[in-house]
Amino acid sequence: MLFYSRLWMMAVLFPLGMKYYERMICQVEEKGKRRFERQFQDALQSLEAQLNVGYSMENAIKEVQRDLQIMYDRHTLIVREFTYMVRQLNLNVTAEAAWKDFAARVALPEVDTFVTVFSLAKRSGGDSILIIKNAVRQLGDKAEVKREIDTVIAAKKMEFQIMSVIPLGIIGYMRLSFPEFMAGLYGNLPGAAFMSICLGAYIAAWRLGCKIVEIEV
Repeated sequence: MLFYSRLWMMAVLFPLGMKYYERMICQVEEKGKRRFERQFQDALQSLEAQLNVGYSMENAIKEVQRDLQIMYDRHTLIVREFTYMVRQLNLNVTAEAAWKDFAARVALPEVDTFVTVFSLAKRSGGDSILIIKNAVRQLGDKAEVKREIDTVIAAKKMEFQIMSVIPLGIIGYMRLSFPEFMAGLYGNLPGAAFMSICLGAYIAAWRLGCKIVEIEV
């Protein structure tokens, strides 16, 4: 109702509202993905520690599951996933098969990379534990860089969100405080055309801002 005073005009904006809703859903999913990535890095750090003390991969996974239960709630996705992997190992499923199943379920590039390295290391005939530990360190370094970038752009995202609300706040304030002054922009064709131009410019600027702050690492 900020840009138009008639309900039928609001119906025209319904598709835009749906687009915004879909975007919000994607943002929630992205936050969940980033949260799981951090949890997976914690799991890899624990895995590296277990391998350093001489555990086999199968036993290391079980120890990681115990560590994760201490670090996170038992309903957390990473805890549930490693608990399922332990159950598979107890049913004589190989560690390689359990990791591949895990990668297929979570569908994350970092997990796919680790599982690929693990599978190749098992078949290489060399020091597979050393190869795996090096892969864990490299993935950890990459995750640290991503966290640093996220920290830098988080402030910019907050600034963008605030700047996105300010124009709407100004229009709302003007309509409430100076209704006579704003009346010429509502209820007539020239006013509707002008507000449509303003709305189009706002949407274009908002979409451009979204593309700027959404940096893929």
